[in-house]
Amino acid sequence: MAPRHLKPSPRPPESRTRQPELPVPRGDLSSRVIAALGDGIPPDPLAQQRGITAAKPYGEDLQLALYVLYELHYQGFQGVDPELEWEPGLLALRRLLEQHFLAALRLDAAPQADAAQALADLQIEPAGHQAGSVSHYLERDGDTGQFREYAALRSLYHLKEADPHAWVIPRLHGRAKAAMVAVEYDEFGAGRAENIHAGLFADLMRDLGLETAYGHYLDAAPAAALATVNVMSLFGLHRSLRGALVGHFATVEITSSPGSRRLANALRRLDAGPAAQRFYDEHVEADAVHEQVVRHEVVDGLLRAEPFLDGDVAFGVSATGFLEDRLGEQLLTRWRQGRSALLRPLPDTDTPPQGDTP
Repeated sequence: MAPRHLKPSPRPPESRTRQPELPVPRGDLSSRVIAALGDGIPPDPLAQQRGITAAKPYGEDLQLALYVLYELHYQGFQGVDPELEWEPGLLALRRLLEQHFLAALRLDAAPQADAAQALADLQIEPAGHQAGSVSHYLERDGDTGQFREYAALRSLYHLKEADPHAWVIPRLHGRAKAAMVAVEYDEFGAGRAENIHAGLFADLMRDLGLETAYGHYLDAAPAAALATVNVMSLFGLHRSLRGALVGHFATVEITSSPGSRRLANALRRLDAGPAAQRFYDEHVEADAVHEQVVRHEVVDGLLRAEPFLDGDVAFGVSATGFLEDRLGEQLLTRWRQGRSALLRPLPDTDTPPQGDTP
């Protein structure tokens, strides 16, 4: 049963049946991007170059601007012309933002090993409680409010789970492509709409009394959370970064099963509903299999066909870990201080009124 103080909302048809609203800007860059989408007049990218260069690459302003531009390739926003997805000025601006973000990642997350060693290191599960791990913290010490915050942040990815990784499929071939499609097929429900992982996460949110509408918590998510989603779009939308995307995907699949087990344990301890528990239970089983397929077929297949991408795969692993560690440190610091990790703290319940369809 759900925690007594939370009331799950009625199940809507799907979390992505309507577009989110444009978010609140967080600085000059995001203000200009959001204004451009609202009035349909793109800013001059060259005029923004100095501001982009001076912006913090992991900061609120740049990460929100980048997130908003990437969303044009996914669900879009209410009132925004879908033709702006391919507007040359916006694409040029996005490119400048990406270059600043990517340059920082290449400096701060430079891999220390080749792809094989980087992936092997991920398989080492340290013994005992890990003080710097969010899943360890939530399993043993986290409360319902903190898990709700975690779910709200993760919803920015999980409500479109597997979509960013699907961009790489046309850029692979042979063993790597066949295996990647097999794993993505599972992520998308193996032919059954009710088993699509994004839908299972919406069910988890509902059990926790959270709003399930796609993109609802964007204004609450700090830059550290946006960066973990942006990096998937960055890698996925560029053929030149296909190796990094595979490295990212491998990192997610290899680390998912043990982390999901701890999160499922946390939800049982917190007496969350069965749908909340199901999402992570599903990932414990599925990702244990996916890990083997990704390592032995996707990664190995890619590197046998294109061995020169070894460094890119390793970079994808390193960049993923770097950004996840930044987010984890911010979450744990705030929670241990008794503070919200969100820019906008959640109400006790955040469910839509009867009859509202997210």
